Amino acid sequence: MINQLCKEIETALNHKIKTPKDFDFLRENIYSRLNVLVSRTTLMRVWGYLSEDVTPRVSTLSILAEFLGYRNWEDYCQNVALPKSQQSSPVLNRRLSIASALDAGDCLRLTWQPDRVCDIEYIGNLTFRVVASRNTRLHEGDTFQCSLIIEGEPLYLDNLKQGDAPAIAYVCGKKSGVRYELLLPHTSQ
Repeated sequence: MINQLCKEIETALNHKIKTPKDFDFLRENIYSRLNVLVSRTTLMRVWGYLSEDVTPRVSTLSILAEFLGYRNWEDYCQNVALPKSQQSSPVLNRRLSIASALDAGDCLRLTWQPDRVCDIEYIGNLTFRVVASRNTRLHEGDTFQCSLIIEGEPLYLDNLKQGDAPAIAYVCGKKSGVRYELLLPHTSQ
């Protein structure tokens, strides 16, 4: 499962982790998203870059799982153990784990009350670009990061960049939650 976790992180980042510089890149991304520092050496051990016979700590694996949008390592393991069609928490609504479900270029339509519609394109590295928007504070060209979408729950956007303004956090569907659907490429309206 550790190998699968590593692959999902590489997919989410749209970046293979192979060199010391790559581990620095990963370390910076983890800090940027979670405000948690993980040493480059620790990451190298998890990826098997250093040939040391050391089992990663559960706390380290939990940080990596959180980076992908899971609660912790146990939540990740439980989800991965399920058949693909059931890989979501039974107590939550339909969920979309960005790292394992989307490829760069995939588009989603987000909707929430009252009458909000936003089409977004996944550009890799857990980052989206707004393609079209109606009745929302999001505008075409805005970018943000998001690792998990849960149907019917508020959607938390991180590092929302709107023009030259400083990046902010933003919540969509705070009261009624967000719905999502996968769009065919370039069909947003």
